Amino acid sequence: MRRKTTNILKASRDQVLTAAHVMRNKGMGQLQFWLVALVIGLAAGGVTSLFRLGINQLETLIYGVDDMKLVSHAVFLPWYWILCVPIVGGLIVGIILHRFTPDGRARSVAQVIRGAALTGGRVEGKAGLASAFASLITLSMGGSAGREGPVVHLGAVISSKVSRWLNADAITGRNLMGCAAAAAVSASFNAPIAGTLFALEVVLRHYAVQAFAPIVIASVAGSIVSRLIFGDLIEFSLPQMSLQFYSELPAFLLLGLVCGLVAVTMMKSIFLAEDIGDKIQAALKIPAWLRPAIAGAGLGMIALSFPHIIGVGYETTWNALNGNITFWVAVSFVAAKVLAVAVTFAGRMGGGIFSPSLMVGALTGIAFGGVALGLFPSLESYATLYALAGMAAVAAAVLGAPISTSLLVFEMTGDWQTGLAILVAVSTSSALASRLVHKSFFLTQLERLGVHMAAGPQAYLLATFSVSGLMHECDQDAACEALLAEGVFVDRHATLESAMPMFGQYDTQKLPVVGYDKDQESQVLLGVLHEVDALRAFNQALVETAREEHS
Repeated sequence: MRRKTTNILKASRDQVLTAAHVMRNKGMGQLQFWLVALVIGLAAGGVTSLFRLGINQLETLIYGVDDMKLVSHAVFLPWYWILCVPIVGGLIVGIILHRFTPDGRARSVAQVIRGAALTGGRVEGKAGLASAFASLITLSMGGSAGREGPVVHLGAVISSKVSRWLNADAITGRNLMGCAAAAAVSASFNAPIAGTLFALEVVLRHYAVQAFAPIVIASVAGSIVSRLIFGDLIEFSLPQMSLQFYSELPAFLLLGLVCGLVAVTMMKSIFLAEDIGDKIQAALKIPAWLRPAIAGAGLGMIALSFPHIIGVGYETTWNALNGNITFWVAVSFVAAKVLAVAVTFAGRMGGGIFSPSLMVGALTGIAFGGVALGLFPSLESYATLYALAGMAAVAAAVLGAPISTSLLVFEMTGDWQTGLAILVAVSTSSALASRLVHKSFFLTQLERLGVHMAAGPQAYLLATFSVSGLMHECDQDAACEALLAEGVFVDRHATLESAMPMFGQYDTQKLPVVGYDKDQESQVLLGVLHEVDALRAFNQALVETAREEHS
């Protein structure tokens, strides 16, 4: 019997290894692809749940309670504890990021979007793991950010590892990354529908049918893992609400505009704080590893008066959605939270923007609802309905994801009866915010790094082609020599992003490509880049992108 069992296990192992060998060398069939998507969904859901448990356990160890009770418990903690914990956390984060990332920055959703578009669905492994650990410390020790960004990137690390192991092509790698992102969001919020649409809307940025099924499988798998660990519960339980449709819709249109302005203020505050932090660091010659600790000191001082800024902020969001916060308290909380999030990002402490935008939106909505119902008591509605719509509206404008964010709010609250109010507020906030920033927080982050994702593939695809990969030999070409003498040339390490404008600028159909000698002192003519070759490669990339998006 034992020998028979051993033979069965050996045969099963051989079949699995054979199937893996076939997938690595000949590609995956549809059924195999769905199986891999399921595995990635389970893995991403598992690490997301572990990340969430880790935050709860570490917060409980340090503060005595987890995030859902932290604000009410913080009044009993010594002032020096509130002040010093974020400093220590920032110091740990700074050391981690300085040691394991090349630029001292935590990775998040923006890098996943870049990886899906430019690097064939691959992201950095070591830097991604370090970022996840740094974000865990940040969120557990006084940082003011969200947990969703780090887990989306952590899921992308898993899918990247699988893509490399399978020798997956770019399209397959991107789809597997979408699977990981969907599972991470689904597991984080217990929202499989929103997780699916987030991956399509934000990460892949298209709705190709061939990507839909595996992403759904992964998203559902991630949600199942989360429910097995945390239970089949919605994040926020709300009272039943009704909407006076005809009389209240103008109010929700106005709420959307207010939320759009709040979202833009929040985003621009973060980027302004980052620029100020860069200038201060350069002027005072502050070591990069010390920057998060200095930010932690700022967060500790804010938390002395506004402890609600600590961590993910679900307790405050829950209080806003249940109408337990008054107008002036909500306004002051919004200001403090925006400032705290800006300090966290400026200090490069790690964490995401998802949960903070939900919290700021709920506070904005409850404040707006209090005013609206005070001025027009005949509306006979609930201020908490405005909090729910505000939560969706601010988050949608920040993330650039109106569809997935609307569905996320429905799934998190279990309230599908107020969809019209939410969609009206989301549409106006998203339309306004997209005119004032580069489409979303993530795309603006990439724009600041020189990656022009917001303009579409016709802009960012040029950066995927290396000049050295398209150049030809240039033997005694008089035209190249003349251009080189005039100082018109392109570096071998450049991409078509910088080379293409030069063809029109200098009215030429070829550009000399140069490098440097062994001593790195004098230029050496290496070859020539022809405009027709550049255009041919670019056109082929556009064709492949269109084919993928419409597959």
